[in-house]
Amino acid sequence: MSLYPRRRTRLRLIAVMGAVLALLATGFLGTVSAQAAQDCEVDYKVTGQWSGGFNANVEVTNLGEPIKNWDLEWTWPDGQSVTDMWNAKDKSRAGSAKASGRGYNAALATGGSTSFGFTGSWSGANTDPTGFRLNGRLCEPTTPLSAMEQVAAMQPGWNLGNTLDALGGETAWGNPLITEELLRTIKANGYKSIRLPVSWDEHTGPGPDYTIDPAWLDRVAQVVDWAIANDLQVMVNQHDQMWTKLLPDDRENVLAKFKAMWTQIAERFKYYPSELSFESINEPQFPSDEANKDAHTATLNVAFHEAVRSTGGNNEDRLLVLPTWVTNSEQPHLDALKATIDSLDDPMIAATVHFYGFWPFSVNIAGFTTYDEATQQDLKDTFQRVNDTFLDNDIPVIVGEWGVLGYDYTRPGVPQSQQYGELLKFFEATMYEAREQKLTLMLWDAGSYLNRNTLEWRDPLLRSYMESGMTTRSGTASFDSIYLEKAGTIADESLTLNRNGLEFKGLWHGDTALAEGADYTVTGDTLTLTAAALTRLAGDRAYGTNTTIEARFSDGLPWRIHIITYDTPQLSDASGATDSFAIPTRFLGDQLATMEAKYADGTNAGPNDWTAFKEFWAAYRPDYDAGAISLTPDFFNVVRDDEPVTLTLHFWGGGTIDYTITKTGTTVTGTSA
Repeated sequence: MSLYPRRRTRLRLIAVMGAVLALLATGFLGTVSAQAAQDCEVDYKVTGQWSGGFNANVEVTNLGEPIKNWDLEWTWPDGQSVTDMWNAKDKSRAGSAKASGRGYNAALATGGSTSFGFTGSWSGANTDPTGFRLNGRLCEPTTPLSAMEQVAAMQPGWNLGNTLDALGGETAWGNPLITEELLRTIKANGYKSIRLPVSWDEHTGPGPDYTIDPAWLDRVAQVVDWAIANDLQVMVNQHDQMWTKLLPDDRENVLAKFKAMWTQIAERFKYYPSELSFESINEPQFPSDEANKDAHTATLNVAFHEAVRSTGGNNEDRLLVLPTWVTNSEQPHLDALKATIDSLDDPMIAATVHFYGFWPFSVNIAGFTTYDEATQQDLKDTFQRVNDTFLDNDIPVIVGEWGVLGYDYTRPGVPQSQQYGELLKFFEATMYEAREQKLTLMLWDAGSYLNRNTLEWRDPLLRSYMESGMTTRSGTASFDSIYLEKAGTIADESLTLNRNGLEFKGLWHGDTALAEGADYTVTGDTLTLTAAALTRLAGDRAYGTNTTIEARFSDGLPWRIHIITYDTPQLSDASGATDSFAIPTRFLGDQLATMEAKYADGTNAGPNDWTAFKEFWAAYRPDYDAGAISLTPDFFNVVRDDEPVTLTLHFWGGGTIDYTITKTGTTVTGTSA
């Protein structure tokens, strides 16, 4: 017989195999099960081929948990079949090949391998198998991804925040136990990865061993297994900050503990597939030695890199993620991290920063209540710096946390500190700029976006903007509301269209298109609604939102415009204590935008006295249902006794109201103008 040239296919195969792990640990209930990741390698080669037949050899290497009995099953694309097999039991059936270990080679230790051979038949073609099943679990042939490719495949990502990072146990900060159903929900909503913040310190014993509680490692592994089984990449970090802050003053002990913890984590996950990545440390900071903050950050990052890589296995080329100081995106800190990455000379490294927007806008302080030019420029400049420093040098970037600092579903009346339409603009633009600069975004969600009890999004429209922003832009306007004074005569009202490269398609009220000319006009980017249309849309002109119309564009989501009737709010005199003072307020359809506080001499009063405009929630809190504007104890803590403070309250309807408060000890009086 004549032999055809040998050919060989080497396949790296990844599977998830079940293993039962008993977990009885503080912070979660009863006994739970976890899956252990099973990584393997199959070397399949045709050793000889002739007309109608061939010989092949298969070597299986177990890179994961020990296996007591193995089965390897595969299919050929051209209908080949096994006719004889040696060094394995032939359990093949029509259309499917299956080999099982014999007594002497049935068990495979971690790193162990075994080989078997067979004779097969073929006709027409003899293409190599494209997939295998190891002990019943599908293993897909994989080509290792570069760091750039892997990070790109993680977009978009989602943070499982305030849970495994919660001090006091998994549910200590108000979130329920993590379930696999939660991760299925995340996957079903289009997310490709999760960031898993983990606090390890309170689960770690004393030195010199710094042993991590095995039950805690198992719980983390269970969540990782669920994520990978549901086709989510997962990035595990060390979210502890309190003890790592001591690095400048206790370098030897902090580094010993840091390395010991990462070595244990890496050992536990060393055979997990590449879908798992590690992040060095969350927001590293060193208050006792700010002058050398970048050097201290580099020390932790290098120690992390050495600890993980030294454990071998799949950790030899696992994606490792390194932060800047406090994950800050200013150029000096980007440059410092770039120097660290260059020194490591490791192709499987990504950089990470966090982004919550222009800080005054993100918390509503200093009068930054809208998505204005300064906020827009901050977004563009930040992402451009990150791109120029890292992406242009083939270093991928994960924005490991992003969102708006003032967004919190626990706050009554409104879920965020910004006016709602301005918040939507920020989210829309952030998604766009991330696509432009090829950054991977991971939304920080501690429960404000996805309700983990119901597995429903708290704000479906905001979620839609994030989803739509993955592929396209949406048009907006200069504002999302038109305020009509109840006692006033309705006149034409104009907004400026932000087309974002799209074509304006008109206005709709429900399913009815408004008539251009009679109901609205468009001149350049100026959209004007006529007095006649506004009168009709306002209806009986009850206080609040009378109706909502939509500006539609050639792509993306329509821009909602609310027609609102209002009168000037009415504030009443009040007295109370510094820990519970509130101004009785009839909002009359209007909403509070921001608040100034000044003494009679014109100097600024209250916290952050570099600005007259106080921070939403930290200093003042509107409650529209209760009809009150509360001033916080933190506000009064820095207000001088017996010196009247004039509050100037700015409302979205366009008006301002002055209100005077005077604090004497713990007593407060307030009078309207």
